[in-house]
This record gives sequence, C-alpha cells and structure tokens, in this order.
Amino acid sequence: MPNTAIIYANKIYTGKEWLQRHCIHVTDGFISCIEPFETVHNAIIYPVIAPALIDAQIYGAQEQLFAVYPNSKSLWALYHYCSKGGALHFLPTVATNTKEVMYACIDAVRAYWKEGGKGCLGLHLEGPWIHPAKKGAHIEALIHSPTQEEVTELIAYGQGVIKMITLAPEVCNSSIIQQILQAGIIVSAGHSNATFLQATNTFNHGITAVTHLYNAMSPLTHREPGLVGAALLHPTVMSSIIPDGYHVSFEAIQIAQKLMQERLFVITDAVTTTHSGPYQHYLNGDKYESNGILSGSALTMHKALKNLIQHVGLPAETAINMCSTYPAKMLGLQNQLGFLKEQHKASIIAMDEDYQLLNCFHEIGWIN
Repeated sequence: MPNTAIIYANKIYTGKEWLQRHCIHVTDGFISCIEPFETVHNAIIYPVIAPALIDAQIYGAQEQLFAVYPNSKSLWALYHYCSKGGALHFLPTVATNTKEVMYACIDAVRAYWKEGGKGCLGLHLEGPWIHPAKKGAHIEALIHSPTQEEVTELIAYGQGVIKMITLAPEVCNSSIIQQILQAGIIVSAGHSNATFLQATNTFNHGITAVTHLYNAMSPLTHREPGLVGAALLHPTVMSSIIPDGYHVSFEAIQIAQKLMQERLFVITDAVTTTHSGPYQHYLNGDKYESNGILSGSALTMHKALKNLIQHVGLPAETAINMCSTYPAKMLGLQNQLGFLKEQHKASIIAMDEDYQLLNCFHEIGWIN
C-alpha cells in the first residue's frame, strides 16, 4: 500500500505563486496532486505552507562541529538542528583543513546515507584553495594552491559526495578549475582577492556561484569593483549571503537584492560552540567568534527568512525564494526541491500568518 498524506492550507506558496485554500496530496514521499478544497472535517488547516528551506553552508550543531567530529552522529545532530529551523536539506561544510579531515568527512557523509540519514545533499568544501589575504577565520597555515595530483585524488575519493567547493579562482590554475567542474562539482568563488576582470572571466568560464557576498572577498571600490562588483553585475552568477545583521548590514542586502534578484540566495554559515581543533568557536551574543574574529552565525534558515521579511523589508515570497527556491537552483536541484509542484519531493514547511514556523513535513510525515 502506498504511504499517503493530505496537507491543507489557507495559503500555499509554491515557489512561483500563491494558492488560496488548496491541499497537497503526498504519495510515497512525492507530491502527487495540488488542488483546491472547500470544507474539511477533522483535519488541521495550516495558515501558510511553503517549500522547505535549504542551507548550502553550515558547519555543525549541538557542539559537534563536523570537522572536529567527522562522523554520522554529527550529521544526525545537524539534520535535527536544520529541520528545527525549517531547512530539511543542507550541505555540511568543512572550512580549510587537512586532507585527513576532509577525507574523514567524506567517509562520514557516506556512512550517514548508509544509515538512512535524511537531508544531507553532499559535502561543501570551503578551502583550502583560497587567498590568504581574505582568509577570514580560516587557518592560514593550511591554505595553499592546489596541485593537479591533489585535485585528482580528492575528486576520486569524494566521488558522489563532494557537491561544492569554494576556492579563490586567482590562486587556482584554470585547468584545475575546469577539472573540478567536469567532475560535476559546483565551484564557488570565495575567500578571494580576485580583481573584477579576473572574477568576471571565471564566471564566463564555468564558475556559477560566489560564497557569502561581501565577506572575505575583494570589495567594491570606485576604481576596482572587485569580486563584489563582479558578482553584482554578472548576468548569471549566483551568490550566497548571510542575513544575520553581523556579517552583512541589512541595507547592504537590500542593495544586493535589488541588483541580483533571483541570483541572490541565503545561507546560515552557522557554526557551534567548539573547544577543540583548529577552529574554536565561542558564542558572543548571537554570533560566533574564533580568536576574536567573526567566525560564523547562530542563524537557522527560518530566522534568516524572518530577518529578510522584518529587517530587509522583502515580501514573504521573495524571502522564501531566497531561502529555498534559489538555493535549489544554484545546486541544480530545481526539478526536485524548492517548489511545491507535482512529482517534486514532499519537503514542506508550515507557518502561521506571521511566518513563525509551526512544523515541517519531510517526505512521509511531520517531524517537529
């Protein structure tokens, strides 16, 4: 017998449009039908339904930084943290680290999947192939330019697991970038001191994303627009941004969103309290610091969505798109996630009229 469910809502945002008083039929984890309804007996009618959120950059949760605890237990903790904040899909991320740690994290993702773990879309490696002048909180001693042998070995070991690599294009040979792209891995420019022309050239030759706009990159100035300017002006490249009010001012997000529209999406860049390893993160208010440097957010994706509505002044549908539809597009998953439509995975969040999170539906049932 198929596993079925019906979800009723006064308003459904599909990723493209609002539907009034519609219900979603779910069969074996996929949306089979969306249709209007009139009256319902003995069923919850949620005020607002929308596509589940997606976090393409998060480092750990519940005091288990993934790079320090590279095992499936850390990923289960991360899934529970993300789902409590409306993100049913996530990319665990490893900042600049040793080969041993990166390989252990690859093994952990495979183990998590083997255990039936949900939500993990693969692995995001942020570094170590970045520019030391834009290292942020990354460990400078581990930063280097890649060799052909190193890249070939990493791609082979991480086949099917590595989804995304953040690198500084100006410190990487163009043939190496092409090798990564040909392996089906998304390349994002970040922690980079690239000039406007360098960045634009790499965007025109296959780099499709930028990591945390404004942070740890060559800034926009009146004579050299840098990586920021290149991202703002390019017609197709997408960029993540961290809307916690610390990494980027809300006014700067307004500017970027006006220029980039569907090319700008949200990440949390969230870390967790960590007392061991090279990255020791400490909560200071509602942000994290490492050695006195801003090192990560304390966001959930739902908090990020609320910030976009309340502090950036965006319409709810734009905020939802930036937290769901657009990251799905960046990851090449727009035919599975980021929309509520037939044949898409049933990954759904329920909210009240003020967009407070009420519950999450992940494929076969409510989870919170």
